Amino acid sequence: MKICTKNHHHWSLLDSLPHDKNGSGKFKCAGCAYEKGFKAGENKEESLNIDLDTLHESQSTSTQNKSPHAAFAQGYFDGVSNS
Repeated sequence: MKICTKNHHHWSLLDSLPHDKNGSGKFKCAGCAYEKGFKAGENKEESLNIDLDTLHESQSTSTQNKSPHAAFAQGYFDGVSNS
């Protein structure tokens, strides 16, 4: 998968996410996971699938090693709240 080049690695909301040091999402971009969750939340999708294989990888210190699962969940919550 490609390296993420989006600007969400500057988002301070990602700072509070837990780390995923040994999990399958270790090098996945938490910002991409958040955006995917946010969209699902805005659409109020009832069947959720994060599918880690579709997420870009991260080289950014602010998003690398952050839990993509937690990022997706926070994005979903924020998306529902925003809709």
